[in-house]
Amino acid sequence: MIKEITAKQLNTAKFIKQKVKEIQDFVGDGTAINALSGGVDSSVVTMLGHKALGKNLKTVFVENGLMRQGEAERVAALFKKLGVKIEIIDAKKEFFAALKGITDPEEKREAITQTFYKKVFGRIVKKSKAKFLLQGTILTDVDETAAGIKRQHNVFEQLGIDPQKTFGYRILEPLIQLRKDGVRKTGKALGLPNELFARIPFPGPALAARVIGEITPQRIETVRMATVIVEKALKKIKAFQYMAILHQDRVTGMRNGKRDFGQQIEIRCWDSVDARTATPTNLPYKTLRKIADEITNKVPGVVSVTYNIATKPPSTIEAI
Repeated sequence: MIKEITAKQLNTAKFIKQKVKEIQDFVGDGTAINALSGGVDSSVVTMLGHKALGKNLKTVFVENGLMRQGEAERVAALFKKLGVKIEIIDAKKEFFAALKGITDPEEKREAITQTFYKKVFGRIVKKSKAKFLLQGTILTDVDETAAGIKRQHNVFEQLGIDPQKTFGYRILEPLIQLRKDGVRKTGKALGLPNELFARIPFPGPALAARVIGEITPQRIETVRMATVIVEKALKKIKAFQYMAILHQDRVTGMRNGKRDFGQQIEIRCWDSVDARTATPTNLPYKTLRKIADEITNKVPGVVSVTYNIATKPPSTIEAI
């Protein structure tokens, strides 16, 4: 059983010192590798790893075709300022090939997991000769997987899966005792800029977690464009997370006086502390209307925009 360290209990200086030593003891004179997505958890574990290992930690950004607009270049530039070199790996074709024809949420998550850890990352690890993967798994990831709410892509040992046997490398999870609020505190203490440690959470499966139905480059581009609009409109709102979700079925709309069978975007915006429970943010109607107008005018094929008002539980923060 994992012993939780709450944000209130967390002594960041002591925690960082302890985890740096643990990482150094595990890796020794070897090499470790980690994947940076630009999310809060992966950004914090990247800085923690580089504090512990320096040049003996190789950091890559896997461009899977499912990320937000311009994310790889933006994140690499931010970490370059922090003295951390990021290698961008283009794996878009492999991920879209693995996701082709799949509509079941759990099967999509599994396809992303297998493609990332076995194919793409397995190849990167083999090339780097690293024996350890540093990963930003947090306690909420484990809780949701163990409870059967949804399979988080980065949870293995808690399900009886041995990464050493399955993938050929050991996984280190220095943040696993923390929840999101504790991770943010740690990121701040490590010297990350506010735009990294305080940014809204982003799921491991990336925008694939926000497309209901089959994942295709075109459908990802639709939700990506809607995401730009939603994040820009809500960036000053004090919310835990906000996003755009693309629904599966086409809906009836109208353009230029004629029927238009288009797509539906669902906006979600949440108030939460640690993602275990969440309440929809009470957004002004004027704000919602403005977002809806911009999405239907600027995102090709979208004719309907809705707002989720169900709490977590029974809803979840992400759609998939």
